[in-house]
Formats: sequence, structure tokens, C-alpha cells
Amino acid sequence: MVPIAPRMSLNFKPSKVFYGWWIVGACFLIAMYTSGALFHGFTAIFKPITNEFGWSYTQISFAQSIRGLEVSLVAPLVGILVDRWGPRKLIFGGVCITSIGLLLLSRTNSLSVFYIAAVLTAIGMSSSGTWVTMAAVGSWFRRKMGLATGIMVCGYGAGGFLVPVMVKLIDTYEWRTTMVILAIGILIIGLPLSLMVRHKPEQYGYLPDGELPSTTIPEVEVAAIPDPKADTEVKRALKSRVFWHLTLALTPQFIAIGAVITHVMPYLSSLGITRSVSGLVAMAIPLMSISGRFGFGWLSDKFDKRRLSADALAILALGLLCFEYIPAGGTWLLVPAIIFLGIGYGGNIPIMALLVREYFGRNKFGTIIGFVWGILMLGNVTGPPISGWVFDNWGNYQGIWLAFAGLTAIGIFIMLNTPTVKAWSRKTDRTP
Repeated sequence: MVPIAPRMSLNFKPSKVFYGWWIVGACFLIAMYTSGALFHGFTAIFKPITNEFGWSYTQISFAQSIRGLEVSLVAPLVGILVDRWGPRKLIFGGVCITSIGLLLLSRTNSLSVFYIAAVLTAIGMSSSGTWVTMAAVGSWFRRKMGLATGIMVCGYGAGGFLVPVMVKLIDTYEWRTTMVILAIGILIIGLPLSLMVRHKPEQYGYLPDGELPSTTIPEVEVAAIPDPKADTEVKRALKSRVFWHLTLALTPQFIAIGAVITHVMPYLSSLGITRSVSGLVAMAIPLMSISGRFGFGWLSDKFDKRRLSADALAILALGLLCFEYIPAGGTWLLVPAIIFLGIGYGGNIPIMALLVREYFGRNKFGTIIGFVWGILMLGNVTGPPISGWVFDNWGNYQGIWLAFAGLTAIGIFIMLNTPTVKAWSRKTDRTP
């Protein structure tokens, strides 16, 4: 039986397991299902929809762009609502809307209906997506935030397990029935888990990391805990050099990985690789990202997060290069491509949230991470249709992965030139 977090009480007695870890577990499972069904699994329905309707790769990829654009527009508003309402209501509503979107997708009979379904699933993802779950976990941890966030975002990588399941369901029942199954599944799994999520620990008699009010924290650890008084105003954060360094540095990753995840099966199919093998590769990339998410999340509690982020971008660029040269070098390049792509893009997911928390504090974390994610999703808007256009016009994908690797290299340069936390703190201290 999952323990229910107690209300604030003078006689408060903590349970053996800090409730924040139950929230990590709930958000992990929500992330696993939604990412597998809506993000990683989209590549599995790419060819079946093309075969049924005859739509071009660009037209189908545009659905991902609509979804990304919708998310980018809604994310800042959702971030504000997370700080005001807490994450539970948003996740509950997001699960319901996502289910409706999947049901509509199963009834698609025209391109317009296909796009409307994409909009609905985007709204659902916005309300129950990465930045909401990050904000939920971020409120409950300080010193252990890197570890907690790293574990939670591994759920998005574990969503890769759903790709071969979706491929099997589609091959057995066709894609429309598969969408109905996914819609029912998200209600059964997502709604009960959303009720486990709580807002700030202080509202339930806890302190972040499970510390007790009487607990004496060592001096070194106190220094590592952000001072709530130092939390930066949202307007000041959005105008800051640090905010734009972080978003511009990470945007190339979202351009590239959105294209890879959407087109991995069509790309490999164009090289003569079977659908079953392509599905395994589509599963392997997000699964490999688990090591990046957890590993970089754990390392971020010990090392400079800016340099770790740059390292993750460099690994991602290596993966894109391997992906580019599979036709020339052979299918053995799939192995390093999977490893580098997974670790590279997975590593930056927890670090992105940790950098925002480190620079801008906890009080408005949900709002600021919503704005960051909204901008990054604009990159996700562009990657899939550009890749689809390249295939439609040139008959292959060659050159596009190399171009994305070049963009990622620019992101590395920007990240390494982001001001340090100490330099940023001194500057904001001087700001009236």
C-alpha cells in the first residue's frame, strides 16, 4: 500500500520511505507510457499510415511539428499553472486529453483529422509531460535532485520498450486498433498514478530530501542548498544571458533527436533493413538513453553541469555522424550510433532541469522550466519535417544527419561559454 503524505502537523512522524521517492516512481511510470506511446512509438505508425493514405513523409512528419509547436506554445502557461495549482491536476487532465487524442487518431480519415489528433495529444503531453514531472520531483529534492531527476527521466527512455510492442500490435491488429488500446491503457495507468503526485513537501509536513525540522545539516551541505531568498524573478530570468545560453545551446539537440526518433524506421527501411530490425533500433535508442539520463543525473551532483551538458552534446554529435555514414561504412555503425545517440540525448534531459534550478532557484522553477521547454520544442518542430522534405526531394536522408551534427557542435560552443553559477550569482547580487 502506498503511503499517503501527511498534512502539516506538530506531531508529524515521517514514514520510513520519503514520500518524494513515491512521486519519483509515479512520474517514472507516467513518463514511460506517454513517451513510448506518443514520442518513441510514432515511428512505428509512419509506414502503415503512408501505405493507407499515400501521404508524403513531409505531410506525416508535419504532425510531429504541429505537436511540437503546440507544446512549445502551451508549455510556458503550463509551467505557470504548475507553480499555482501543483502538478497533480495538470497530469490528471493531461492523461484524459491524451486518451481522447489517441481515440481520434484511431478514427483518422483525412489529413485534417490527423492533425487535430496531433493537437489534442500535444495538449495532453503539455499537461503531463517532462517539465511538469520535473517540477513535481524538483519541489521535493535539493541535495539529491540530480539523482531523483535522473531516475525519473529514465522513464522517458524506458518508453522505448513500447516500440516493439506497438510494432507487434500494429502487425497483428493494424494501427487503428493499436491506438484504441493505447488510449485505454493510458487511462488505466495514468489516472491512478496522477493521484499520487503532490506539490510542495512543506504542505504535507516534509522538508526537501526528507530532512526533519530538527535535523542538523552539515555546513558543507547547507552551502550546496539554494537559498529561496536568492530565487530569481521570472522576468529577470527570461531577460538574462544565462537563460538564452541554455536554451540556444540545447535547441540543436531537440532539432536532431526529434528527427531521429521520428524517422529512424523510415531511414533504416530506405537502407534495406527489415521493419522488425528497425523497430528494435527504435527501441534501443531510448533504452540506451537511460544510462545517459541516470549517469549524467548522478554525475551532476558532483561536477560542473555546464561541462557535463557539453559532453552530452559531443556524444550526441558522434552518434549523428555514425548514423550518417551507415550506407558507406556498413550496418555495424548502428551499434555505436545507438550507444552515442542514446547516451548523448539522454544525458542532457536531467541536466537541463538541474541547470535551471541551479541558476534560477526553486520558487518559480515550474514557470521557468516551462519557458525553457517551450523554446526547445520549437527545435523539435523543425527537425522531423526538414528530414521528411529531404527524403521526398532527394530520395534518401544523406546529408541531413551530418548537418544536425554541425548544429550540435555550435550548441557545445554556446554551452561552454555560459557564465558559471558563481559569476551569475555575483551579477544578480549587484542587480537592483
